[in-house]
Amino acid sequence: QVQLVESGGGLVQAGGSLRLSCAASGSTFSMYTMGWYRQAPGKQRELVASISRSGNTNYADSVKGRFTVSRDNAKNLVYLQMNSLKPEDTAVYYCNAEITGLGSISWGQGTQVTVSP
Repeated sequence: QVQLVESGGGLVQAGGSLRLSCAASGSTFSMYTMGWYRQAPGKQRELVASISRSGNTNYADSVKGRFTVSRDNAKNLVYLQMNSLKPEDTAVYYCNAEITGLGSISWGQGTQVTVSP
């Protein structure tokens, strides 16, 4: 089973930037659609951004134009560049691996992002 480990979270002021990274184990990383999800206290987990095997990207409306998802298949890494952060972006951010037709196969442990006003 693929193991996912997120890093890069932290505390930042509104308007600032952070880059999250997710490292995946194994040799089949390029087969996965990778997603970034977030969960704020008292709210459901929601999809923030995803990137397919071919590099097609998808974003939640709330982050379009501010966040960018990318991947490096040679290094088994997926990134989430977050710019112009807002307090409402505060949440635990999770990395997810999915296989088309099978669904989600693995989640990371999450990394906290806190945006102060």
